[in-house]
Amino acid sequence: MSKTCAITGKKPGAGHTVSHANKKSNRRFNPNLVSKRVWVPEEKRWVRMRISTKALKTLDKKGWIG
Repeated sequence: MSKTCAITGKKPGAGHTVSHANKKSNRRFNPNLVSKRVWVPEEKRWVRMRISTKALKTLDKKGWIG
């Protein structure tokens, strides 16, 4: 399963882990994804989605955007 948000499209970013000796090794910054059931009024059904917590906060504030 991909680590991509279904609403915002957020994907993992790349960067470095930096040690105390300033050695750099590659790492990934994964988005904070949660599996959530979302009510879609147009289809009158629940849909299970993997969305970021920022998208979840937006849905709580504005409701379903679709």
